[in-house]
Amino acid sequence: MITEIISLPENLIGFEAKGEVTADDFKNVVIPKVTAFIDRHDKINYMLVLNTDVSNFTTGAWLQDAWLGLKDLAKWNRAAIVSDSDTIKKITEVFTKVMPGEFKVFEHTRYNEAVQWASEQLDL
Repeated sequence: MITEIISLPENLIGFEAKGEVTADDFKNVVIPKVTAFIDRHDKINYMLVLNTDVSNFTTGAWLQDAWLGLKDLAKWNRAAIVSDSDTIKKITEVFTKVMPGEFKVFEHTRYNEAVQWASEQLDL
């Protein structure tokens, strides 16, 4: 399941993933919230806190996540992924090379640093 993180700076949208994550989580929670965020802001500052293993993301969830990234490609500013997973770190390193904006992984103990970093404006 994915829930929105409410207590973030106004220019940052964030979500927490727990347990099984499905395509419906992205369709019903993430995509509508990010779309509304884009309507209010020029760039996307995004944070995803992974409190679940990547194996708990269904194939549909991965496809919806990819769609989210491609849908507003030019709008990405910064994305912080909070995870202790080496797999997520490796995927993010590749992802940041092909996407505009910056993507960075922070360990859970660096949550506050992730919030600060992701909410900073980057001039692209």
